This record gives sequence, structure tokens and C-alpha cells, in this order.
Amino acid sequence: MISRVLIANRGEIALRIIRACKELGLETVAVYSEVDRDASYLHLADDRICIGPPPSTESYLNIPRIIAAAEISDVDAIHPGYGFLAENAHFAEICGDCNITFIGPTVENMRVLGDKIQAKALAKQADVPTTPDSDGAVETIEDAVRIANEIGYPVALKAAAGGGGRGIRFAHNAATLQNMFNQAQTEAQVSFNDGRVFMEKCIENFRHIEVQILGDNHGNVVHLWERECSVQRRNQKVIEQTPAPGLSQELRENICEASDRLAREVGYRNAGTVEYMLDEADNFYFLEVNTRIQVEHCITEMVTGIDLVKWQLRVAMGEKLSLKQEDIKQEGTAIECRINAEDPSRNFMPSPGRVDAFVAPGGFGVRWDSHVYQGYTIPPTYDSMVGKLIVHRPTRPEAIAVTKRALDEFVIEPTKTTIPLCREILSHEKFVNGQWDTKMIERDLMG
Repeated sequence: MISRVLIANRGEIALRIIRACKELGLETVAVYSEVDRDASYLHLADDRICIGPPPSTESYLNIPRIIAAAEISDVDAIHPGYGFLAENAHFAEICGDCNITFIGPTVENMRVLGDKIQAKALAKQADVPTTPDSDGAVETIEDAVRIANEIGYPVALKAAAGGGGRGIRFAHNAATLQNMFNQAQTEAQVSFNDGRVFMEKCIENFRHIEVQILGDNHGNVVHLWERECSVQRRNQKVIEQTPAPGLSQELRENICEASDRLAREVGYRNAGTVEYMLDEADNFYFLEVNTRIQVEHCITEMVTGIDLVKWQLRVAMGEKLSLKQEDIKQEGTAIECRINAEDPSRNFMPSPGRVDAFVAPGGFGVRWDSHVYQGYTIPPTYDSMVGKLIVHRPTRPEAIAVTKRALDEFVIEPTKTTIPLCREILSHEKFVNGQWDTKMIERDLMG
């Protein structure tokens, strides 16, 4: 049984988890770095522990300090949120060794799905569509050129331990592939402590579709339908929506059923996301699995009425899923805009510092998930996201209109944010018509 949870994260996701715990009657322990000591959510936790200086390696990524905080505060469980240690199988294993429940997938889930080569092999076993690939790691430049000739250019060279848009390089010919290969291996080793790379056929101008899955400790798995995350800049999501516009019901169900098969193939537990590429002919291909709660989980909550963070906690406590697949429906449309402290007019230069004036939007169907307040100082140390604007309305045109209105209501000064970019995207003809792909910001907006 779990009665006390340490939240090994910061910002809006820390606040989100505290809220879910409080509603379930669970005590919470918040950890924070020195630069986060004035965070708005700390006073909501039952206990607070400083775990070190601002750098992530000395605080939120420092496993010994987090485990020490957990032991000192006598918690039963740790929720990692997203980012930082959320997909670190070693951290989850240490939690288990210390008799602390890790609120997330099993260690084995994280290891096999975190390895992109193993994950793709499992997808094939589960009869999930995949792109032609190297069928394992590529060791030499000569092998890379031979395989690329077999599967056809363009190709994507990916780090086996990468993910989330990191560790990817593209080649449209043999000369480019030869020039990048050794550097890709070196970067993979430096970034992920794993120099293995693999190759797959590159799908250009694809839409990014992902499926929310949830499994319990009793072998039950359900999906909570799909989200579209095609609005991206440099492989990082900007706006997400659900349902994905323009998909036939048959295609929607096929993508979700493929995700169910993969989840069952690995015996998946807790919340996760299966990601796909959807090409211009509506063929979908496995991309990767994120073994954690996603930033954009909120839009799934809005259209299904299901609290995913609460279910993470309930599954970790051994509760059997009471959700039946036939009862999980998508009602209306939800859109999320990630609001980052960056200046789009200056090549997205970060905009940290004190927020002198702040007013969040409101109104019917509007949700604002954030830890920011007037007088808060945005640190330069971490991810630049300051909050998530989530809108839920009965139809997609209504959701777009309300999101635009809500963006107009924001006051956040003197901080520069991505609000103008979100406004521009929501008014773009291709977004309105549901025709966006993952490269359109660079191609159609940034020139």
C-alpha cells in the first residue's frame, strides 16, 4: 500500500502530481533545487527537501540525493513525472532495491522499450507496421552504405538509446551518410553512453500520431485513443490535439489496436505512449514508445474524462483497471499549446528572468497547467516551458477559436514567449484544415 509519495520532478508536472495525490488522500514530499526554493507548489506538499544546487546533475538527475531524500522522508513511492529520471531503468531498479515503489512501468519494460533496436524488434513480433531497417545495429560505414542501398534513400540514422527527437540524422545520398556516420556514433556515445546506431527508411513529410496506453499489474491493457503531435519545431512538440483530424475511424482503430498488441507483447504496466509516423497515403509505422506520462497527457484526460495521473498512482498501488475498452470514448476536441519562455523573433532565444506581470486566461473549456505566478523568476537552468494551455470544446473549430481567444488573454511580462507562434499556427490554413506535418514550422512559417 502507498501512503506517502516523493515527487522527483519540478514545475507544472510536480504540481499536477501533488494535486492527484491529495485527491487520493496520499501525503506528498516535494524535492527542489536551490533555484526552485520559491516554487509555488512547495507549500502544497506535506514535506519539502532541498536536493542540491541548480544544475540537474546535482539535483533532479542525482539519484543518490533523491534516494536519500526518499529515505529521510520515509516515503513508500516515487513519482518521476516526465523528463529527468522518468525513463531511467537504473533509477527504477534502485527504487525497487530500496523497497520504494517506482510509479511507472517495470524495469524490464523500460529497458527493452528504451532500446530502440529492441523496441522495433518487439513491434515486428506484435505485427505492428514498421519501416524497412537495418535489423540491428550498424557497425561500419561500409555496412551503412550497403544497407541504405538496399532499403533506399532517404534514410534516418538513429541512436539506439535516443528518443524524443534526439540522436537522429538524415541522409539523402551515400556521400552524406559516409560523412555523418562516425560523428553519429560518437554523439550517441557521448549523449547516451551507448554508441550503437541503427538505420531505417526515412518517411518524409509525416504526421506524428501517438496512442495513450495504460496497463495494470493483472495483465489488463487499454488504450485511450490517439493524439496528433505533428506541430513540432526541431522535433520538439509545440501544439497537440485529439482526436487527430482527418483520420477514418478504421485507421484510428487500427493504430490503437496495434498499440494494444505491442503493450501486451511486453506485458506493459502503468501509463505509456506508442508513437507512429503517418505518411501521405495514410500508412502508419512504428516510431518509439515513451515509458512515462507525457507532457500532453492532459488533452487525453479532457476528451475521455479519465485522470491519467490518478490511474498511475492506483496501478502502482496494485489496483486492477476498472476501465473497459468499450467504455472509453472521445468526447469533443482538445488542443494543447506549450507556452515556452523563448523569443520566436530572435531564433527562439531563451527568456529567463522575473515575471513582473502575469494573468492566466480563463473561461469555459479552458485549463491552464503551470507553476508560474506574478513575481516568479524563470530560471535559465531547465526546460523553458512555463505552462500548458489546454482547451476542450465539442468541435474542433470551436476548440481552435477558444484557444486563440485564450492566447489573446495572456499577460506575461516582460518575458518573451511562444504565444505569438501558437497564434500564427492556429490561424494557418493548413492547421485549420488538419493538413500539418512535422516539418511545416520550418518549411511554411520560418522560411
